[in-house]
Amino acid sequence: MKKLIAWVLVGFVGLSSVGEAGARAEEKSVRGTISVGGWERSYRLYVPPGVTGRAPLVVALHGGLNDGAYLERQSGLDGLAERERAVVVYPDGILGTYNAGTCCAFARILGIDDVGFLDALIARLDADGVADGRQVFLTGFSNGAALAYRYACERASRVAAVAVVSGALGVGCEPVRPVPVLAFHGTADFSVPYDGGGNMDGDVKIPFPPVRWLMDFWRWKNGGLPDLGWATDIGDWTWCQSSSRDVIEVQFCTILNGGHEWPVRATDRIAGFFRAHPPR
Repeated sequence: MKKLIAWVLVGFVGLSSVGEAGARAEEKSVRGTISVGGWERSYRLYVPPGVTGRAPLVVALHGGLNDGAYLERQSGLDGLAERERAVVVYPDGILGTYNAGTCCAFARILGIDDVGFLDALIARLDADGVADGRQVFLTGFSNGAALAYRYACERASRVAAVAVVSGALGVGCEPVRPVPVLAFHGTADFSVPYDGGGNMDGDVKIPFPPVRWLMDFWRWKNGGLPDLGWATDIGDWTWCQSSSRDVIEVQFCTILNGGHEWPVRATDRIAGFFRAHPPR
């Protein structure tokens, strides 16, 4: 057990932090549980006042060694749901981790089917008349970003768009259709290095590829050229570059000297990206 804990502490889950993105408010959500694969899985669900019927669903995935409540308090995603008339669900990982393929212990070592967990959770919320299973958007941080990527790879037909922070892809990826992708990454991120390197998990000695290679991969999958397009300065030392407008969009936002954290302007940018990419 001590060795397993050490793997976690030095691996990809690292020191997950959501930085100073949003007000450190109390959770507005309510806790729920669902049985999946022999595990009792927990989540938090926020339905803004006045939102009724099957609303668009934002699935928000926390970083390693954290939980949904932490991401909710720090990210400002409840405000996104209020502005966009959506609902947001914050699933909890097993022992604070999700199985995103090459990471992360504990969920990876236990063989947890987190793609199946998200399938079941989305289906439950749709069946309960809370969320529209045909309007699903994913966002995540660190380990949660890796799971968001994995879900987009394996369930592309069910995903409208994906927005990730400080994430890497940990599985082979053959989406059945293009998926709009927005990614934020800091140049001083030492947990998931911007220029590649390190290990994907404490016991998985596979280095992270440079983040730009991953963006090239998504542009290629989405029908675009593997080069960066026009750039926009959105403040706070952040520049966002987008693929050509005539293909399924990929946006890549670089935060100069940014660390392993949720950037200040990320949530507003995510809201606009989701708004611009409704289900096809």
